[in-house]
Amino acid sequence: MKASYSLYFRSPSRRGMVKALLAAGTLSAGLLAGASAMAQASIVVASTTSTEQSGLFSHLLPAFKQASGIDVKVVALGTGQAIDMARRGDADVLFVHDKVAEDKFVTDGFAAKRQDVMYNDFVLVGPKADPAGAKGKDIVEGLKKVAAANAAFISRGDKSGTHAAELRFWKLLGDNAPKGSGYKECGCGMGPALNMGAASNGYVLTDRGTWLNFKNRGELTVLVEGDQRLFNQYGVMLVSAAKHPHVKTADGQKFVDWVTGAAGQAAIAGYKIGGEQLFFPNAAK
Repeated sequence: MKASYSLYFRSPSRRGMVKALLAAGTLSAGLLAGASAMAQASIVVASTTSTEQSGLFSHLLPAFKQASGIDVKVVALGTGQAIDMARRGDADVLFVHDKVAEDKFVTDGFAAKRQDVMYNDFVLVGPKADPAGAKGKDIVEGLKKVAAANAAFISRGDKSGTHAAELRFWKLLGDNAPKGSGYKECGCGMGPALNMGAASNGYVLTDRGTWLNFKNRGELTVLVEGDQRLFNQYGVMLVSAAKHPHVKTADGQKFVDWVTGAAGQAAIAGYKIGGEQLFFPNAAK
């Protein structure tokens, strides 16, 4: 048996066949490794419902994929939930709009730094007839009139950036100021909140980006805008590998660099609906 085994491999044709098989095996392994590496070129971005429901990510991500080869999976949640997701290490990048909560995320060591990306503003929408008489440029006065009229008001109620802003505005009326009997929390995203507002002819605080992309407006229209307190800043953070070693730091950093760099900022500025710009880039130069 040993002799025949030895003779088999001594034959030049046999040796050539073995070399060819080994080479093919090496090539296949290399191709599989390459395919695996390509499959791994992806990141998870925890973000807000406003960035997705406004259509912004559908506009940005193809450009980023073309520039980097990296796929991005966006998990759109309220800002509070998105931050919790990033704290657990279930995302590589956090892209949200509640600066107070974002700064705490950094202070707690879950990111090395926070960077401005873009801004837009919040608006108070409500029925064209405006039964509460909320129309104007003062968001606090507008909410006061909604409460006094016991008018329907749909709150996100989901610890999102929009919800946090709404609560700050109510607090300016006083810690225990009534919100009126028409106040309801939906515990939902911006789109569903607007749908509820349209169905009930209620008032809703929304980011302008989602509003511009929202089609089912019914009788709703913008009633309060232009108040400086309605400014809405977005920030981006790379989740710390010190907290979560499995985070895809290199690919996540590429996304952060791109969205805050010249190409990403130009892409943000170029996103318009009906000729109206939804977000305004303001990353530090």
